[in-house]
Amino acid sequence: MPQMFGTITVSDGISMGTEGMKYSLVSREVIADSIETCVQAESMDGVIAIGGCDKNMPGAMIAIARMNVPAIFVYGGTIKPGHYKNQDLTIVSVFEAVGQHSAHKIDENELLQIERHACPGAGSCGGMFTANTMSSAFEAMGLSLPYSSTMSAEDAEKLESAAQSAEVLVNAIKKQILPRDIITRKSIENAVAVIMAVGGSTNAILHFLAIAHAAEVEWTIDDFERIRAKVPVICDLKPSGRYVTADLHRAGGVPQVMKMLLVHGLLHGDCITISGQTIAEVLKDIPDNPRADQNIIRQWNNPMYAQGHLAILKGNLSTEGCVAKISGIKNPKITGPARVFESEETCMAAILARKIQPGDVVVIRYEGPKGGPGMREMLSPTSALIGEGLGDSVGLITDGRFSGGTYGMVVGHVAPEAYVGGAIALVQEGDSITIDAEQRLLQLNVSDDELTKRRAAWQPPQPRYTRGVLAKYAKLVSSASAGAITD
Repeated sequence: MPQMFGTITVSDGISMGTEGMKYSLVSREVIADSIETCVQAESMDGVIAIGGCDKNMPGAMIAIARMNVPAIFVYGGTIKPGHYKNQDLTIVSVFEAVGQHSAHKIDENELLQIERHACPGAGSCGGMFTANTMSSAFEAMGLSLPYSSTMSAEDAEKLESAAQSAEVLVNAIKKQILPRDIITRKSIENAVAVIMAVGGSTNAILHFLAIAHAAEVEWTIDDFERIRAKVPVICDLKPSGRYVTADLHRAGGVPQVMKMLLVHGLLHGDCITISGQTIAEVLKDIPDNPRADQNIIRQWNNPMYAQGHLAILKGNLSTEGCVAKISGIKNPKITGPARVFESEETCMAAILARKIQPGDVVVIRYEGPKGGPGMREMLSPTSALIGEGLGDSVGLITDGRFSGGTYGMVVGHVAPEAYVGGAIALVQEGDSITIDAEQRLLQLNVSDDELTKRRAAWQPPQPRYTRGVLAKYAKLVSSASAGAITD
């Protein structure tokens, strides 16, 4: 007897840059709890989870891993690109246009036209941002059908794939193919390898730490760095590249990327999928090399980057580790004076007032899991910096997160966060900070003695919320270095 139920969800596109964005990461936990509650309370035999935005996708996968009843994930599908003046547009184009307008590079009408053309229909944000990163990773992990992760929401094949997913699920129920048979250390390595190869979102690190925890798989933040060192970026995709996910689909999709990784010994072909086939069996008819008539999936000997783009940095500013997206930047190292802001809003105001100069290192703190609470994404400030032409000359670090659409010299998930007394709380205006992606270093260039004095004088701020879901979340949530989990 099929039953359908929904959960809450948050559109980051609507909440971005507002106080409402604090609820976005929180919604991942609410969604996971909702699915677990419904499925376990009604003793359901299997689950089709349908998702299509940044947090409902990992939220569903966390629930699937926790419950361990047969399940399949169906992606709602990507949006097709908008078009204006022969340019492909995505939602990020609008945020960058705000910065261009602030810098007087485009006029108000140009900004309006980009806003009107960026999102032409239904679907999740169109670049290799968080939603398309997670869908690609779920396909690589074996819990979604081949090619389904890059289909467009409005295309007929998406409906056909959804119907096929239901048939596959019924078979999995009969054969008792369980999520924890599929979500293993080796399959998470496969998922992370694909995330690196396609140039995926920083949020995937946070989400896969949480998924691994839910599945009781041993996995730490340092494992991402281990995979990064081995896997090249072979796809030329937005935000730092040229193409959108619909283009990747036409070029061969995730199966083509996976086959290349398999051929070069960077994928575990023996991992089982929800269909009962192994990864190697699923990929057996896929060519070893991508088609020569496209350049979205690069030839193996001509990658975008020789190593993965999501680097784990450590140093006295982030002893637990933080995440840097090092694709699309000209200078992998910057040392400059700290420009310190206690929230996203105050930083955004300074950027739009043209108060940030080349060489500055912007610090946005008290935006972490507990301090925000909710670890907002800093898409507005980073896009404004890109739009003003400062993307290669200004660093930005935060204990908050970034949108999958962010690129530039940016470092997020700084842990321990400011609210719990992490070193980011001790930074003062003008302090020298070094971001060095090559050495994987985030360093505050201040003596240990001075930091000890500052720590003795530091007082934790009062919580921003004392009741309701945000207060509850702040009490329960772990460090970002452990996935910002609540159980």
